[in-house]
Amino acid sequence: MKNIGFLSFGHWSDAHGSQVRSGSDTLLQSIDLAVAAEELGADGAYFRVHHFARQLASPFPLLSAIGAKTDRIEIGTGVIDMRYENPLYMAEDAGAADLISGGRLQLGISRGSPEQVIEGYKYFGYVPPEGSTDADMARQHTDVFLKVISGDGFAQPNPRPMFPNPPGLLPIEPQSPGLRERIWWGAGSRATAEWTAQQGMNLMSSTLLTEDTGVPFHQLQAEQIERYRKAWTDAGHSREPRVSVSRSIFAIVDDLDRAYFGRGGSEDDQVGVIDNAVARFGRSYADEPDKLIEQLREDEAIAAADTLLLTVPNQLGVDYNAHVLESILTHVAPALGWR
Repeated sequence: MKNIGFLSFGHWSDAHGSQVRSGSDTLLQSIDLAVAAEELGADGAYFRVHHFARQLASPFPLLSAIGAKTDRIEIGTGVIDMRYENPLYMAEDAGAADLISGGRLQLGISRGSPEQVIEGYKYFGYVPPEGSTDADMARQHTDVFLKVISGDGFAQPNPRPMFPNPPGLLPIEPQSPGLRERIWWGAGSRATAEWTAQQGMNLMSSTLLTEDTGVPFHQLQAEQIERYRKAWTDAGHSREPRVSVSRSIFAIVDDLDRAYFGRGGSEDDQVGVIDNAVARFGRSYADEPDKLIEQLREDEAIAAADTLLLTVPNQLGVDYNAHVLESILTHVAPALGWR
């Protein structure tokens, strides 16, 4: 059985046809779409995090609001850029959001994607130590975050506190039991996937990989997943890990779908450059349900993952995006092993 959710970038703009014209629009509509997705039976509502852009940024107020208005659906990120984060403050926010949602937080974190501004994390007060890189800094922040959400005490208590303290060193509060097992790392390569397994995090793989071996994207991504699972076993972790992949998939079931996506998805992968490295981008899918099922059954990475995140065109509004999700869940997902 697969979990199927949506992934929204949370764009807003005043472009012609956009139904999301402000930051307020994208936040409120994100809540509404998550509620609608839960009513449709979807398993997850995930959101990208980008700074210095007209897109969703600080995720925890949004995740908490969704958690308070829903009962079942997983809520998460894909991904939070750890270069920008104070790991202790983030641990407090994450613990609170997870408690509000009743333990439904699935938190995707990573080094992040190419930025809107040069070294934007420096404006947030974070500079890599001498001799290290911004990627090293992201992993250092992650290491601290993972330790403190595990509940270990580390802070020396005041001998004359305002309120009585429990004995021993003090941890971050609030703690949310089980959150540590619901942290995902957005890995852009096979080597990073292996590192992710060694750290005991779930694997979140997107629609691109920052390497290219000449094989189709879905096969390269399937190899990444295979290497991740082997590294997980070799590390001796006791629990079963989770793996997600993201795809742009649209089932054409009416004239409006045909108007938006009737030209179909991109039939082939694309190869480009990100951060001065060759990257392979996966194809998108748009077709009538029967043809879509045939195409998706050939996607080896979808078959290998337990969670599929559908990227949604959020600027087309809540009603249309709910229709997009319903079409996939009704006409396509059962043939892929969902429910």
